Amino acid sequence: MPHVCPWWLGPLLLLNPLRKLLEKPEKLFHELIEEGMIVLEPGCGMGYFTLPLARMVGPRGKVLAVDIQQKMLEGLNRRAEKAGLGDRIEIRIASEKGMGLDDLDSSADIAVALHVVHEVENQAFFFQEVWNVLKPEGRLFILEPLFHVSKKKMEQSISLAKTIGFTILAQGNELSGRSALLLKSRKRQPTHEELLLG
Repeated sequence: MPHVCPWWLGPLLLLNPLRKLLEKPEKLFHELIEEGMIVLEPGCGMGYFTLPLARMVGPRGKVLAVDIQQKMLEGLNRRAEKAGLGDRIEIRIASEKGMGLDDLDSSADIAVALHVVHEVENQAFFFQEVWNVLKPEGRLFILEPLFHVSKKKMEQSISLAKTIGFTILAQGNELSGRSALLLKSRKRQPTHEELLLG
C-alpha cells in the first residue's frame, strides 16, 4: 500500500492558507502553463494546485485531476464547483494498480507531480503511465518537499524517469522543494513486465 497523506489532513495541511507563503501556484507555473493546455495532475488531493491550474488553462483547457482517495476528490469537486471551475476539471479516481488513464494516451501537454512521487510505491509504473498520457514532446514537472525527500532520493526518481523515456530539461530548488522539468522523448519504454520486475 502506498504511503499517502490522510484525507482528514487535507483541510488542515494541504489547504492551509499559510501554504501560500511558500507555494504560490501562479508563480510556480507561470512559465509552464498556457491557456488551452491539457494538464495531468496525479495526486491532486483537495485541489490546492488544481484550482489555480484550471484558472490558468482557461475555458479551452482542462486539468485531469487524479487521486487515490475518494474523500480528497469529493473535497476537490466541492471546491471546483464553488469556484465555478468544475467544467475545466476532469476528476479521476486511481487505484493501487495505477491511475487508470489508458483512454488518455498522448492527450496531455504537461503533467505536474507535486509532492507525490515519493508517495508512489512503484515509481517506474507511475512514470510509464505519465509518459503514455503525455503528447510527443510533452513535459513532466516534479516538485518534491525538501524536508521529506533527500537529494539522493530525488536523483533516484529522476534516474528512473529517464529509463522510461524522459530527458532532463532543468533541475533546481524552489522555496518549498526540489524540482525537475522533464521532456517526453521518443525512446523505447520498458514493457509492463519490466516495470513490474523493476
